[in-house]
Amino acid sequence: MIRRIFITILVLFGICTPAAAVVELAREGRSPVTIEEVYLHEGEPYLALDDVLRSLGLSGKWDSVAHVFRIKTDLGTAVISPGSSFIRLGERFISLDQSPRFIDGRLRVSETFVTAPLAQLVRGQIYYRNLHPQVQTVSDDQNPLDRLFAFLLRKKAPANGSALRGVALDPGHGGEDPGAIGTDGLKEKDVALAVARRLEKRLKMNLGIPIFLSRDGDYSLTPKQRFSPAANPEVDVLIQLHAQASLGEGPRGLTLFVRPEEAFEETALPGEQTESMLLAQQLVEALEQDGLLVNGIVKAPLIPLGRGDLPTVLIELGYLSHPEDLALLGDPTGQDRLAAALFKGLNNYADMQKENSH
Repeated sequence: MIRRIFITILVLFGICTPAAAVVELAREGRSPVTIEEVYLHEGEPYLALDDVLRSLGLSGKWDSVAHVFRIKTDLGTAVISPGSSFIRLGERFISLDQSPRFIDGRLRVSETFVTAPLAQLVRGQIYYRNLHPQVQTVSDDQNPLDRLFAFLLRKKAPANGSALRGVALDPGHGGEDPGAIGTDGLKEKDVALAVARRLEKRLKMNLGIPIFLSRDGDYSLTPKQRFSPAANPEVDVLIQLHAQASLGEGPRGLTLFVRPEEAFEETALPGEQTESMLLAQQLVEALEQDGLLVNGIVKAPLIPLGRGDLPTVLIELGYLSHPEDLALLGDPTGQDRLAAALFKGLNNYADMQKENSH
């Protein structure tokens, strides 16, 4: 159901700054609550999640072991984590324009989180108003992040119509954003980078093609920096590497995400599989042949998957909360095993492209 949300949204440009704005927030039928502790981060106002939930009469709890925050909403318990690009409600994924992040010791969310995804999980209307606007929102059908994705993630046809000319690898998180954290302290950002570096080496040694990493060390990235490797003319596929954690030890295995073709793939004919799906299928086949547990391929409009038709797959490499997955992801041998399987899948995809070109 579409709900009316009364919003004064500002696009503010600057670094993370405290008390740059004051907002009013309330649920339908309640008096607005004033939140004065508002920070600016990369032009976006951020509010402490605890303050937001309290203003809306909701509750939540931080799990320091699983490194996730559980929110009790009108529709059930939703889960988010620092640096995540989506909020999860059961089997449903809701994409986020801006990731939650720790700022000055508190988990904070952007105002677009409050006015869009969180509003979908609350019955009735939400009133949100920024009392100190500095820059008016530019009227456009696409927000700046959408325009960035549309520009960067545009597939370029190979000169000879075959094989892969280059691969972009995006190891998730980095710097102050650790991602999910395992029970032994293993961080998602470290796992993603370790597997990316091993995959990079295999691709260079065996295919002799250029590999473009969004980061090659432990540092934070802006959205533009994260997607800049995909803008290289040689790049024919983008692989994004992540790991995850749950509140219990039950869930395990890899999960692959592709963008829904009905949402973003303009080049696919009705009933035709997209290049992203074909790539994901080759990766799954190679992973399973190596004996790795794969939960499947999920079509989800996650922000990191971007727009356009560049073949893109986001891979959750396993659960840092599961003992077996944790052992695999934290061991250099296990990381190399994952990289080897992913290389095989990419190579098989390249061979399939070469065959289809003849």
